[in-house]
Amino acid sequence: MRHHIATATIAAALFAGAAAHAQPAAGYTGPSVGARPAATAQHGSYSGPSSVPLMTVKQLLETGQDDQHARLQGRIVSHDGGDKYTFADDSGRITVEIDDDRFPAGQSIGAEQRVELFGEFDKGLRKREFEVDRITVN
Repeated sequence: MRHHIATATIAAALFAGAAAHAQPAAGYTGPSVGARPAATAQHGSYSGPSSVPLMTVKQLLETGQDDQHARLQGRIVSHDGGDKYTFADDSGRITVEIDDDRFPAGQSIGAEQRVELFGEFDKGLRKREFEVDRITVN
């Protein structure tokens, strides 16, 4: 009997942990594989001009170098679990990594809303993704 209770407890804990990873950040309201958590703390950011080049997804994927800083303009079209999202512009799609605290405080971002992402291209042998440092709503 104790074995059945212990197994059920472990299964419940694993399920709860998996559900926590499926939740999108508090600032994203578009398609997702899970429910949204509570809002995150307030934070500020720089909003002036930038010398970081504006690129399309296609340009970044074809010519981007590992650790290259870039800006992308388009839409976050889906939450793919944990801190992974799909970003799209007119030229293509790319997986982006967005920590909860990178979403603008007090603003929700839907799948149809245009945004600008500032971040760094992560180019490896098997993956190409964009690690987001800051999001601004267009």
